[in-house]
Amino acid sequence: MGIDLWCEANTPVLAALNGVIHSFKNNTAYGDYGPTIILEHRIDGITFFTLYGHLSLDSITNIKVGTEVKAGEIIGFLGNSEVNGDYPPHLHFQIINDLQGNFGDYLGVCSANELDFYKENCPDPNLILKLK
Repeated sequence: MGIDLWCEANTPVLAALNGVIHSFKNNTAYGDYGPTIILEHRIDGITFFTLYGHLSLDSITNIKVGTEVKAGEIIGFLGNSEVNGDYPPHLHFQIINDLQGNFGDYLGVCSANELDFYKENCPDPNLILKLK
């Protein structure tokens, strides 16, 4: 539902688009995102969100909900395996149309029987990243 970009710990993470900090949370369960930031974007009357998971703890220490961010601005840094769910350092980036009431977290994987819903709710990240 998202894309994983494998990079070194402490690699800067940039906002993909202008937006505001919607929410953030340290998702501490084994295999979870660890520190996560969700940005809210409004373009041409459409609201959607981008999730940045597997960050460093410092990335969520001194931030506030509602803070404006500009495209290309550093919003955090990649965490190491000790804080990011026990994964090698990487960024999980995901576009989300409807957060369904979630705050600082959203599913990054789903079961096969939920795939149609999540494909609709979580568009291809390459719509923004243009890596392909």
